[in-house]
Amino acid sequence: MKINRLLEIVTILLSRQSVTAKELANRFSVSTRTVYRDLEVLSSAGVPVYTNKGNGGGISLLEDYTLNKALFSKSESEGLLLALKTMGATNYPEAGVIIDKLGSIYKNNQAHDWIEVDFEGWNSKVNEQNKFSIIRDAIIDNRIIRFDYVNANGSKSSRSVEPVKLIFNTYTWYLIAYCLLRDSFRMFRLSRIKNVEITEKHFIKREMPEYDEQVTNLNLIDLKLRCDEKILNRLYDTFDSDCINENSDGSYDLTVTLYEEEWVYGYILSFGGYAEVVEPEHIREIIKNRAKEIAEKY
Repeated sequence: MKINRLLEIVTILLSRQSVTAKELANRFSVSTRTVYRDLEVLSSAGVPVYTNKGNGGGISLLEDYTLNKALFSKSESEGLLLALKTMGATNYPEAGVIIDKLGSIYKNNQAHDWIEVDFEGWNSKVNEQNKFSIIRDAIIDNRIIRFDYVNANGSKSSRSVEPVKLIFNTYTWYLIAYCLLRDSFRMFRLSRIKNVEITEKHFIKREMPEYDEQVTNLNLIDLKLRCDEKILNRLYDTFDSDCINENSDGSYDLTVTLYEEEWVYGYILSFGGYAEVVEPEHIREIIKNRAKEIAEKY
């Protein structure tokens, strides 16, 4: 596409002092006449391109030119940086490299130091980054991957899957994939995926259903918690204010629809005696039994 060629020409000129029209023509498999037409388009868009004829001549940019002046406004470049830093905070493995490259293009790193995103408790381990990259490459190339998995009940299994999509939700990454063991779509938490490897087997993408119980392998529950005002700040940290209602006695009711998995039980137990499960009844029983097990240990 022409727009991609124009962007790449600018990138080449930013990284090199000078390049000839013939070099660009060979790189993009076009004529030199097409290259000069592209340069006219860039010039009319405000990119300061100029040419020197004769020996040692070529196509160059003004020395102090930076990419964001022509392609991104100040607010757009800052928005791009925010997106990249957020991805970096979620352990997207190549975000840091991209940020460094953008910094060299903008030639003004201090102007882009206004934000830093850090999710407390996350680790940027090399093996986790490699895992992310392997899965990403398998999705792009439509290749089956194998890995060991520990589900929410602590059961271990080996899986071969057709990876479809990586999703970041509720502070963690998930993989949506068609599981060849279960013969259906499943959602896998990335932190529980171990020893992942990409195979040489390719697959044809299947039509994926909505993110319902068939995909997640989890039950949706309507959870209602009655909470003391002492933990109101934590409720607002996690849930929308529309989910939280004040009662006449000063307590608060949290009403949300969630997928039932292990983190829900741990979340409720983390409130200690400041929260009570109102419904559903089976969650009340789970929390009561776990509280008893904790008390017996002490």
